[in-house]
Amino acid sequence: MSEERFGEFVLVRRHEDGHVAELALDRPKAMNAVSSGMARAIAGACAALGEDRDVRVVVLTSTHERAFCVGADLKERNSLSDAELLRQRPVSRAAYTGVLELPVPVIAAVHGYALGGGFELALSCDVIVADRTAVVGLPEVSVGVLPGGGGTQLLPRRVGAARAAELVFTARRVEAAEARELGLVDVLVDEGRDREEALAMAARIAGNSPVGVRAAKRALRLGQGLDLRAGLEVEDAAWRTVAFSGDRAEGVAAFNEKRKPQWPGE
Repeated sequence: MSEERFGEFVLVRRHEDGHVAELALDRPKAMNAVSSGMARAIAGACAALGEDRDVRVVVLTSTHERAFCVGADLKERNSLSDAELLRQRPVSRAAYTGVLELPVPVIAAVHGYALGGGFELALSCDVIVADRTAVVGLPEVSVGVLPGGGGTQLLPRRVGAARAAELVFTARRVEAAEARELGLVDVLVDEGRDREEALAMAARIAGNSPVGVRAAKRALRLGQGLDLRAGLEVEDAAWRTVAFSGDRAEGVAAFNEKRKPQWPGE
């Protein structure tokens, strides 16, 4: 396993011959509160991972024992003038869009607190694995703002408009069992097993065709919210990008020859 640090607060580890990248939030003294510096590091790490064709899956984790991420660094925000806050906005936003726009599947491994921007980072992932200590929520309106890292758009796509409205307007925190019931998280595991289970899922995904998986993610994301006919056109366009690929030829050959595929990734 190799490691690379982005800024002071983000660590990237490579697993599975470099095919699984673990993006670890590593600001333990602040429970991973997202400062401007940390936001830049997340965006930088995502940009590097997105350009790396060896990476097939990303797992978003935390090095803190009791928190995934508690959201924006409100101490830093309190020190900013209005002009500084306006300049900081694109920096903050780039962290969330960096995760959201990764071209490969992204799995969040959540334990402890995932609140505000912390939960929005998880919502920007494709799958959320949480352990039984997880507490999630979007409490922004309780401090005079609104979820600005994608929460007002990503949450209703998961749980529907009315449920999202209730959660955003009340600012309430939701514990793990209810979060799983409501669809706020996808997989619920025993305490302390979120990272392990997320990495195991990532390894399974990484064993599949990287061309097929990337195309499937594009189709899932681009088709979301479209009517069925338009969505099927998105799917057809994605199919055409894989139908004549080296991965498709290798996958069919390996199936017929009853062997494990050796994906060319193109």
